[in-house]
Amino acid sequence: MVDQRSIIVVTLVSLLLLLLFDSTLEQQLTSYSEKQALLQLRSTLGLRSKDWPKKADPCFNWTGISCQNGSVIGINISGFRRTRVGSQNPSFSVDALVNLTNLMSFNASNFLLPGQIPDLFGDKLLLLQVLDLRSSSVVGPIPLSLGTSSNLTSLYLSDNSITGLIPPSLGQSSKLLYLDLSQNSLTGSIPLEFSSLGNLSLLDLSSNFLSGLIPPGIGALPKLQVLNLSNNSFTSSIPAQLGDLGSLVELDLGMNDLSGSLSSDLGGLRSLQKMLLGSNKLSGELPDDLFSSLTRLQFIDLSQNSFNGSIPIAIFSMPQLQFLDISGNNFSSQLPDRSSTTNSSGAVFNLSQNTFYGNLTSILGRFSYVDLSSNYFEGKIPDHIPSNRSLDRNCLQRVSNQRTLEDCSSFYIARGLIFDGFGPQNNTPPAAPKSSGKSNRRWIILAGVLGGVAFLAILISLIVIVIFCTRRRGTNQRSNGVGPIPAGGSPSPQGVAVDFSSLGEKFVHQQLLHAANDFNDMNLIKHGHSGDLYRGLLENGMPVVIKKINLHSVKKESYLQELDFFSKVSHTRVIPFLGHCLDNENEKFIVYKYMPNGDLDVQASSILLDDKFEVRLGSLSEICSQEGDAHQNVISKFLRLPQSSDQGSSGSQTASCSYDVYCFGKVLLELVTGKMGISASDDTAVRDWLDRTLPHININDKDSLTKIVDPSLILDEDFFEEVWAMAVVAKSCLNPKPSRRPLMRYVLKALENPLKVVREENTSSARLKATSSRGSWNAALFGSWRHSSSEVAAIQQTSTIRAEGTSSFKQSGTTGSQGSGQIGGDHSSSQRQQSREVFHEPSDSQDRERRDEE
Repeated sequence: MVDQRSIIVVTLVSLLLLLLFDSTLEQQLTSYSEKQALLQLRSTLGLRSKDWPKKADPCFNWTGISCQNGSVIGINISGFRRTRVGSQNPSFSVDALVNLTNLMSFNASNFLLPGQIPDLFGDKLLLLQVLDLRSSSVVGPIPLSLGTSSNLTSLYLSDNSITGLIPPSLGQSSKLLYLDLSQNSLTGSIPLEFSSLGNLSLLDLSSNFLSGLIPPGIGALPKLQVLNLSNNSFTSSIPAQLGDLGSLVELDLGMNDLSGSLSSDLGGLRSLQKMLLGSNKLSGELPDDLFSSLTRLQFIDLSQNSFNGSIPIAIFSMPQLQFLDISGNNFSSQLPDRSSTTNSSGAVFNLSQNTFYGNLTSILGRFSYVDLSSNYFEGKIPDHIPSNRSLDRNCLQRVSNQRTLEDCSSFYIARGLIFDGFGPQNNTPPAAPKSSGKSNRRWIILAGVLGGVAFLAILISLIVIVIFCTRRRGTNQRSNGVGPIPAGGSPSPQGVAVDFSSLGEKFVHQQLLHAANDFNDMNLIKHGHSGDLYRGLLENGMPVVIKKINLHSVKKESYLQELDFFSKVSHTRVIPFLGHCLDNENEKFIVYKYMPNGDLDVQASSILLDDKFEVRLGSLSEICSQEGDAHQNVISKFLRLPQSSDQGSSGSQTASCSYDVYCFGKVLLELVTGKMGISASDDTAVRDWLDRTLPHININDKDSLTKIVDPSLILDEDFFEEVWAMAVVAKSCLNPKPSRRPLMRYVLKALENPLKVVREENTSSARLKATSSRGSWNAALFGSWRHSSSEVAAIQQTSTIRAEGTSSFKQSGTTGSQGSGQIGGDHSSSQRQQSREVFHEPSDSQDRERRDEE
């Protein structure tokens, strides 16, 4: 009995060892030709030994290699880094793949592959199922051979520079589930053959140059869940056949040229959660029966169209509704007066820029944020209206910034109604501004900007102290290693010790995905230097901005330095920091409060404006320490935008500071002239504007300013004199020689007492000449005005100076061509000199040449 048991045990152990040995053999790469193909691919792509060690077995030790039965079936090099040599001349060199005959998946997303897609993916790799080349710098057309790949299920080619037409042959890929060709430069129309893709689940052709009609045959794709054709040039109406897409969850047709009305047949989209039709030419009334069956809708965007009539009551009864935007249309009706059966769930409702009228009803109570601006609502503000709201440009009682009595009365009379006025005490809009709304807004912005400048000086001092303290303890930190390790994250880099206990809310990844609509391109604000910025909406209805940081392209120190800054600095002038998400290894997220009034179009430092037009410093190219501080600023790395060509190739602190001064000068000049936003125009337009404007700003002739000043600023003699002083300061900031622009602290000093600027300059010139030292803010600002017999003539010499090129600048500024790179002593003497000429900003190439000489 014992012997039988022993035999059974030995037999079982032998079988287990045999199975384990066979399993190991299956995972090892047994094909010599495939091993050679991988080594060749490793060489042509310049992959690092860290990822693909040469002597190891690829199936066991190579990152991203999948094997089955001793053969390679999958390659994933997404986000890989090349070797130094491989990075020098990258190309789409993957010919070795032809020997990997069993390959089923190739993923090179976020890996640089400049060049055209080879035909081999369709001609040779017959078993290929997944091809992912997203964000790989691919160019040229889509190869026709991809349509002949009978096993292809997933084709991701988004965010490249692919051109040409969409091959109709792709319609033959009957197994295709996911097709993403978004963010390219494709032209032409959608092939009619796409109606044969019966298994397709996702079709994303957004952000291309496609045109023509939307094929009705797309409505015959029974498994389609996502259809995104936004940001193209599609015309005509939305096909009623799209209503047959019973599985569709997301429909995005925004930013096209679609026209006509919405068909009631779209009510067949019973699974739809997102309907995004904004920024088209759609018109007509919304059918009452369209939304009654769309009970799963969460996001509705009908903004910037020409819809009219009233809002179907069914929209307000949708239990899962989170976002409703019907702004910028021709809706004209009263709101339904009934209580919503749905509890408030943080939903947002934007009905601004229409002609709604009447009282504010209880239907608004279910929303946590409402934008009712630019309508004709009247009466008092009920208690059920959310506190987070925008009510400007209406006819409401006891609310500021409303329409005039005449405007409101004429609107209601035209509809046979009676306007009840602005309340029992008087019939004038409360807090009506004396001057135009445009002028009032401008001076609010100006006051905020000047307050921001004052804060900037305070912040500079604070940062210098932080740097000093950090460097004092730097030795100990270097000897002891890294700082605290955040939960769920990786260690902080050397010298960065972040106090995570004082860093706001800790968000989870799923929470931010939901807030930013899965980081859809529709939510993208801009690609920043230290991460991509997305617009988001938290569950409580708060609008936010989420910075998505990809650690494959951004250094880890960047986001940690930003978190370190926010853990130590809290000020009303800094954009509010809300929290972070550090769960993912390669992606980090930082959450800020959304600034609803945008910025002032200044590249050097995004001066953001909140809902009260208060300045918030958001993204600065550099926050510059002033003279004598040679240390690089600790927050300059994570707050700056991508380097502008106007900053010079060196990207030095001095060049960045001087460029900030130049941009601030443009802001001041915009406020003086009333030409808001001109600095956001192209370089030619800005230069032409400065050519026309600057000759009329004269320190000795106040009257010449009347030819360019905003008329609304000419209120009285003293006030106009302050405007004159602002113009003089602006002109000094616009000196073409970056080293001769005044330091920002001198600009601040001048703007604190503008009358002193022009009065002292004209009455005490002799005394000022005698005290024109580097410590004199007045001398620093107006050294460019002295010893100049004719400023207008100097402006007219600009074209001559431009024609002469570099040599003329050597003659006019020889002292400025020395010592700019020195540190210590009197190293900045050339940078502190003040120019005797005030011109507009030179062109990029000339400016770089001049900085090199300086």
